[in-house]
Amino acid sequence: MYRMRLAVGGTIALTAALVCAACASRDPAGEKTLRVGVLGPFTGPVARTGDEFKDSVRMAFDAVGSRIGDTRVQLVWIDSQSDPQKAVAAYEEAVIRHRIDAGLLNWHSSEAVAVMEVTAKHKVPHFFGMGATGVVNEKYHSDVSRYGYWMAKGWPIPSKLTPAYVQALEDAIQRGLWKPAARTAAIWGEDTDWGRSLGSGLRDQLRSASWSIVGEEYFPLTETDFYPLLRKFKESGATLLAGTGTSPSSVAALIKQAREIGLPSLIIANGLGWVGEWHNLVGDASDGVLDQIPGWTSPRAQEFAAEFERRWKMKPSPAAAGLAYDYANFFIKIARRALERGSLDRATLYRVGREEVMTGRLTFTDGIVMKEYKYTSESEPDPVVGEGAFMFPVLQYAGGQGKVIWPALWKVADLRPPS
Repeated sequence: MYRMRLAVGGTIALTAALVCAACASRDPAGEKTLRVGVLGPFTGPVARTGDEFKDSVRMAFDAVGSRIGDTRVQLVWIDSQSDPQKAVAAYEEAVIRHRIDAGLLNWHSSEAVAVMEVTAKHKVPHFFGMGATGVVNEKYHSDVSRYGYWMAKGWPIPSKLTPAYVQALEDAIQRGLWKPAARTAAIWGEDTDWGRSLGSGLRDQLRSASWSIVGEEYFPLTETDFYPLLRKFKESGATLLAGTGTSPSSVAALIKQAREIGLPSLIIANGLGWVGEWHNLVGDASDGVLDQIPGWTSPRAQEFAAEFERRWKMKPSPAAAGLAYDYANFFIKIARRALERGSLDRATLYRVGREEVMTGRLTFTDGIVMKEYKYTSESEPDPVVGEGAFMFPVLQYAGGQGKVIWPALWKVADLRPPS
C-alpha cells in the first residue's frame, strides 16, 4: 500500500512538473516569469558576434522594463561556442535546468540543424534563428508538426540573396565598367552548412550566367593560413573569388593574404562587415571587396547604432546587432499577442507563431534594419524576400566604407574593377 501511494504520488508530481514546464513559471517571490533562451556564439571564434547579440537583445528588453504585462522576462544566455554539439548540450541544459519557455536567435547554420532536434523533443518554440542553410528548410518541411518549433527563420536561404551579386557583376560587365580577362570564378568558404550552402548557390548562379568554375574549396572555421589555397586560385586564372566566412579573423586573413600574393581577382567576401570593427581587422586590403549587408539608413537606426556604441563601447553591425535588436522586438510583439490570447506560456507562444506569424497575419514593421519582417505559407520558414521586406544591398568597400552598387534603385556608386 505504501509503495502504491509512492507511485501515485510520484506520478502526480511528474505530471505537475511537466505541466509547469510548459508555462511561464513563478519565482520564489511568487512573481510570474517568462524565461527566454537566447542562443548565440558567446565564446569561441565568433564571440564578437555573440557580444552584439547579447547587448542588442538587452537593449530591446530594457526598453520595456524586461516585462510583458505583469510577467517578468528573464533572459537565459545559451552559448553555442560555434559548435553544434556544444550548442545542443547548452540548449538541453537551458530547457531542463533553467526551464526556458521559448528560444530566440542563433548564428550558425550547423548548430541550427542540430538544435532543431532539441526544440522538437521538448516542444520549445524557437524564433528567428539565423542559421540560413537550406538544410534547415528541408528538415522543417520533412515534418512541420515536429520541426515547426524552430520557426520564423531570421535569415533566408543564401540562394535567395546571392543572385544580387551576379546581377551586379553582369550589369558592370554589360556597361563596360569591368572587363575580366575571362569569366572564371573560384568558390571559397568555411566548411559548414552555411559556407557550403552559400558557396553552392553562388556556383550554380554564376554557371547560369556563363561563368566557368575553376575551383571550389572549403576550410575549417578557424583557418587563418590561406597562402596555399590562394596560390592555387591564382594559378587557375580565376578572375573572381566568391565565398563567405563567419569568423572575422579568418575572413580578414584570407583577404589580406590575397593582396600579399598579388592576386588580381575581384573578391566577394559575404559577411566581411558582420562585425562592427571589421575594418580594424582587414584594413585597406578590403578596398574593392564586395559584400552584402544592410545599413543604418533611417534616423532611428542611426540613433540605435550611436546608443549601442556609447553604452557598450563597440561599433555594432546592422547584420548582427541590428537584426538581433529587431527580432528581439518582434518577439516582444509576439509575447504581447500571446498575452492577449489569454496566457503567456510556451503553448500559446507556439500557437501565435504557427497561426499568426507563419501565416503573415502578424508582421513587424517597427524595425531599424528592414521595412517589414513577414512570413507566409509560401515563404516559411524563411522571411519574405524582396524590396520592402528582407533584402540586402550589394556594397563595395573603399577606405572602410561600403557604397551600394546594387540594386539599381538603391545604388550610389558604380562597381570599381580590380586594379
